[in-house]
Amino acid sequence: MSVAIITGSGGLIGSETAEFFHEKGMEVVGIDNDMRKYFFGGEASTDWNVKRLEKRLKGYTHFTIDIRDEASIFRLFERLANHISLVIHTAAQPSHDWAAKEPFTDFTVNANGTLILLEATRKFAPDATFIFTSTNKVYGDTPNGLPLVELPTRWDIETSHPFHEYGIDETMSIDQSKHSLFGASKVAADILTQEYGRYFGMKTGVFRGGCLTGPAHSGAELHGFLAYLVKCGLTGKEYTIFGYQGKQVRDNIHSHDLVSAFWHFSQSPRSGAVYNMGGSRHCNCSVLEAIRLTEELCGRDFRYRLSEDARSGDHIWWISDIRKFQNDYPQWKYRYSLREIITEIIGATVERMKERDHETIGRDSRA
Repeated sequence: MSVAIITGSGGLIGSETAEFFHEKGMEVVGIDNDMRKYFFGGEASTDWNVKRLEKRLKGYTHFTIDIRDEASIFRLFERLANHISLVIHTAAQPSHDWAAKEPFTDFTVNANGTLILLEATRKFAPDATFIFTSTNKVYGDTPNGLPLVELPTRWDIETSHPFHEYGIDETMSIDQSKHSLFGASKVAADILTQEYGRYFGMKTGVFRGGCLTGPAHSGAELHGFLAYLVKCGLTGKEYTIFGYQGKQVRDNIHSHDLVSAFWHFSQSPRSGAVYNMGGSRHCNCSVLEAIRLTEELCGRDFRYRLSEDARSGDHIWWISDIRKFQNDYPQWKYRYSLREIITEIIGATVERMKERDHETIGRDSRA
């Protein structure tokens, strides 16, 4: 029995990973204690997704463990030690705005939790591959110092700049910039994962994501750009754009495409590998462009307001250069375009809204 341990298994990337590797014939052990509900409120709860996984996947076993609970994590890894071949760590406090509210919670989840998982892997399954879902926020606001040009619906980089054709690569410094506390805690986890590869010789991979998105995202205002935007579009709720006239650019990668990259890495892992991984020039948009496309696909007007208050440390323009990963794993390819991503999110959001309405009617009829 080959076991894949997946943290944050109720979340967007975790649940996609669980399904993907289950289809590859692995036994999947999920770890998720629905901290997303604590971070962002009931609408962001991942409980619905965990129940879906337990119902659909015969080879899925769930554990409601906090990744900061060293004793519980070590007991689980020791119990499964001889069978663990893969650990994919997607659990996190994911919002730089939220991190400022509870810095200790943010750091202990992102940094200490990662350290506990790395040490549990080294102690009980040292031959396993360890994959960490990092973030482009490890670069802080350094990208904002690039020579950017304001266009009618977006910011972009000057055509003469080396990053123009493909985006930002891994040579960008992570020093001397404002990261936000979230970015700092993810830097710590990112470097730890690299170091366990380089110092201990473990097979570790770091994927610095742009905007990770897809139909299983429990979007909230502070995290889940496209999922929350679609939710506002469907419900008529006013959406707030923070700064930069809504022209800030994000590259978006579908959860399936990211997890497919995890699979390719797991088949031929390296030690201490680091990859920028996002939508690249293949799939990116400004907030305004995302709103216009959502309006078109939803068939209704979108309500939004512009706030002059940009989020601290936020990127004006981010597009990932993914050529390093493509060079190492040339068989990996994108499957999803931006239009396909938003179409899927709309369909999934509508279905979840119907399910919630049905549950509400059922509770009212029993009352």
